[in-house]
Amino acid sequence: MTGMTKTLGWREWVSLPDLGIAKIKAKVDTGARTSALHAFDVSLAEVRGVKMVRFKLHPLQRDSETVIECEAPLLDEREVRDSGGHSEMRYVIETRIAIGTATHIAEVTLTNRDSMGFRMLIGRTTMKGHYLVDPGRSYLLSRH
Repeated sequence: MTGMTKTLGWREWVSLPDLGIAKIKAKVDTGARTSALHAFDVSLAEVRGVKMVRFKLHPLQRDSETVIECEAPLLDEREVRDSGGHSEMRYVIETRIAIGTATHIAEVTLTNRDSMGFRMLIGRTTMKGHYLVDPGRSYLLSRH
C-alpha cells in the first residue's frame, strides 16, 4: 500500500459511466471477491461478432419504477457462491466504476439483487491496492 490509499466507508455512492448509471448506492463488501450488480431481464446477443449481455436494473433501493437498460461485452460466465453457500452461474462484465474522484476497471457479476438491501456490492478485487475500509463510517468518498 502506498500513502495514496484512500479510505472507503462501508457504503458509498458510485457511478458506472459505461453503463449510463450516474449514481448507485454500493455496499463495500470485503467478504466478496468479485463486485456484483443487480440485473434482471438478462439476455445475450451477438453484435458484430462480439457477445454482448443486455440487462435492466433498478438503480435505487426500494424503487422498482426507475429502470436503466444496459449493454456490455460479455467477459465470462462464472459459478459464484453467495454468503449463504448457494452457487449460481453468473455473467461477468468488465466496466469502469467511479468512486469519488477515482475511476477503475472492475469485473462485475450480474445477479438479481431485488431481495438485497443494496443494488451493488464492491468486492475485494475492485478495492485491492486502492482502498482501505472503515466499517464504522459511510460515504467517505461520495455524497448523494
